[in-house]
Amino acid sequence: MTPRPVGRRAVLVGSVLAMTGGALAACADERGGPSAARVIGPGSDEVRAAELRRRSPGQRVHTERLTARPATIDLGSRTVQTWSYGESVPGPLLRTRAGDLLRVEVTNQLPAETSVHWHGLALRNDMDGVPGITQKAIRPGAPFTYEFTTSDPGTYFFHPHSGVQLDRGLYGVLVVDDPADPGDYDLEWVVVLDDWVDGTGRTPDEVLADLMSTAGMGPGGMMGGSMRSPVLGGAGDVDYPAYLLNGRTPDAPVTLAGKPGQRARLRIVNAGSDTAFRLALAGHRLTVTHSDGFPVVPTTTDALLIGMGERFDVTVDLADGVFPLMASAEGKTGIALAVVRTGRGTLAGAAIPELSRQLVLGSDLTADPAVRLDPAPVDRRLDAVIAGGMMRYRWTINGAMFPDHEPLDVASGERVRLRLRNRSMMFHPMHLHGHTFGLVDGGARKDTVIVRPMQSLEVDLVADNPGQWALHCHNVYHAEAGMMTVLSYGR
Repeated sequence: MTPRPVGRRAVLVGSVLAMTGGALAACADERGGPSAARVIGPGSDEVRAAELRRRSPGQRVHTERLTARPATIDLGSRTVQTWSYGESVPGPLLRTRAGDLLRVEVTNQLPAETSVHWHGLALRNDMDGVPGITQKAIRPGAPFTYEFTTSDPGTYFFHPHSGVQLDRGLYGVLVVDDPADPGDYDLEWVVVLDDWVDGTGRTPDEVLADLMSTAGMGPGGMMGGSMRSPVLGGAGDVDYPAYLLNGRTPDAPVTLAGKPGQRARLRIVNAGSDTAFRLALAGHRLTVTHSDGFPVVPTTTDALLIGMGERFDVTVDLADGVFPLMASAEGKTGIALAVVRTGRGTLAGAAIPELSRQLVLGSDLTADPAVRLDPAPVDRRLDAVIAGGMMRYRWTINGAMFPDHEPLDVASGERVRLRLRNRSMMFHPMHLHGHTFGLVDGGARKDTVIVRPMQSLEVDLVADNPGQWALHCHNVYHAEAGMMTVLSYGR
């Protein structure tokens, strides 16, 4: 494989971090962008002040350790060489209470630079884990300590924001418990979905190189009629050899055990890099209670469509027997599987009619009244036009590939309406760091939302977390091929 040039994000380490740290002179660039003195960077007083406002006297401190390293992992049907946090995929479950200070000491034992991004959390900007925008990458052999307040309860996850490392085994779940949660369920299951290629003859870096060099038509990727979804259009770029649920392939699934009549809460995370999953439990209906950590008006459905980076909490009242919990790779061939066992018996086939019945997406949900954004005039309107295609494997926001982007400028305290306009034939799960947004007219509070082909979504957000924040497609290959920009706070 021909070595890749230095990654686009690495180019920004000197330029963006220097600028946002206030090291450059106060002069506008030739495109008329904000001057260095006006940009609120990750090391600014405003970021420190925002974090101090989150803290409280007697705040509990929760300390964890993560080591990113090469590992040999048993997936069930195969054993692979990959990179992971510790001895398993997913990595360790981290858990705090809302309001806790989380301190995570990370050691990099990889042969490459890395980082940890805390996906979905409205945290301090200098702890967001995006090399070139909020920090310098963690060098091989070096430590880095992330420390921030976990203000909002919910289901989150963590992963690198370095190249395509997410498409290895470097991810885990972070649960922030709500002290006011009524706890109207009997047991809790964390369900992590993933598409898997590492150690099966290719690495994610080789897949990206194939996509970039062959416009998606080589052995690393395949796009066209065989990878299409009636709901999402183009369903992905990579034909994966395996799909996982909690780190296991379907022929060696995990078992989730309960008793008839119990109510189970499932915290579902799509940690995949190129695949949306359609999830259902045979013989049951699912009630969606939370999306991306925030409560929604409870919505009961047969199946749930989950884009990359999205998280959903659902409850289900368990029947008596043995049932497949299946996540079908949307528009692709393959499934991830777990077994739900509440009684005696064996798994009777893999047919799940619920998968083809009522289907709910995150954009179909309504925010719980307690978390809806207050009505307010819109101070600023921004467009993010997302486009690209397989022929050149060039993915853009507002016509530019990151890092050659125009930032989306905001000021602290503004109410911002962001219009996400998809001008491609593929779906894009768009993720905004450091904030949640509300789909207009009372839609769910989210940080990641599917924008379908040739459609648009409008979302509102409050610019209340100063810094420099990535906005990107959570298809990791699209992001690496340019589909990223920055929501940039200025003074």
